[in-house]
Amino acid sequence: MFEKALTGDKRYWGWIFSLLLIMGTGFIFYLKQLDYGLGITGMSRDVSWGLYIAQFTFLVGVAASAVMLVIPYYLHDYKKFGKIIIFGEFLAISAVIMCLMFVFVDMGQPMRAMNIILYPTPNSIMFWDMLVLNGYLLLNLTIGWTTLNAERNDMPPPDWVKPLIYVSIPWAISIHTVTAFLYAGLPGRHLWLTAIMAPRFLSSAFASGPALLIILCLIVKRVSNFDPGKEAIQTLGKIVTYAVIINLFFFLLEIFTAFYSNIPGHMHPFKYLFFGTEGHGKLVPWMWTAFILSIMAIALLINPNMRKRENILMVSAVLVFISTWIDKGMGLVIGGFIPNPFEEITEYSPTIPEILITLGVWATGLLIITVLYKIAVSIKAPHPPLSPQGRGLR
Repeated sequence: MFEKALTGDKRYWGWIFSLLLIMGTGFIFYLKQLDYGLGITGMSRDVSWGLYIAQFTFLVGVAASAVMLVIPYYLHDYKKFGKIIIFGEFLAISAVIMCLMFVFVDMGQPMRAMNIILYPTPNSIMFWDMLVLNGYLLLNLTIGWTTLNAERNDMPPPDWVKPLIYVSIPWAISIHTVTAFLYAGLPGRHLWLTAIMAPRFLSSAFASGPALLIILCLIVKRVSNFDPGKEAIQTLGKIVTYAVIINLFFFLLEIFTAFYSNIPGHMHPFKYLFFGTEGHGKLVPWMWTAFILSIMAIALLINPNMRKRENILMVSAVLVFISTWIDKGMGLVIGGFIPNPFEEITEYSPTIPEILITLGVWATGLLIITVLYKIAVSIKAPHPPLSPQGRGLR
């Protein structure tokens, strides 16, 4: 089926070569990082996780969100998702691959990843995170490719696929729950030390992932002759609406707990993120932007008449995606390090090489999505009827 990704118009190949250029630039700077070390980034002793892990945390949620298509389609027989469920599975594949790449570039020396395999430590959350991420990638590769191949041959999927589909549902929940435990299990970081961390991760995942899928489906609809289905996209819009409201509610619960209890350690990170502390406040404009965009998205989505208009739904999905990316990425990760356990403030800003490496990883993920979606659309899209001379009628 890969041969279907080798055909396309000038726009398609222009997009492919643009992604390859960004990937090449990122790879060049990654080689510099590999030679010089993580000193090329803006990370430090006090802020040991930065832009890379922020992207990892966000993208795990995007990968897990595929379950919001799998549950309705396979457990509740919601056939409206039949056209787009493969897009959710392929998005999960791309997101998990990017997650693994961000872990590799954050390690400095990628061979250190072998230590998890060569010296397994079951009492380490990192060990379980490695297992669930790679397992989820394998599940989606197997399920997505097998079901798409069966559709190409006009055959039902083999019976052995269905148990894997059922396994993938709790597995999707597990990848983001285990990732949340990486943070919630660190007692020295007050922002992360909360029992609601995993639910917050899942609610944000079920907002950002379907929002991105809406964006991708509407783009596919505009650049190809494949229609994902208006009702399916509208259902995704409802899922995003509920999820972003729940995510905001969980965030406000954290705010109430921190400030009503008046515990300094729990208040300090929120004060830094939204108001700055002792003249330090690099993330303040970002966090207020995320909060305002989230409110705007809810105002647009909660009105059914506005949500049914695809242009407004597209804008709303973009607002949800950006606001979640800021809050769950840089806000959550960097905010957990400031102030440090000694109540000192060391701010963090990503460097140019760090940003270019990050863009290179994102370009890799977008290339994977492009190729996989091109294959899926080529199989699912209706073909033009043939004239007696064998030419497609217009």
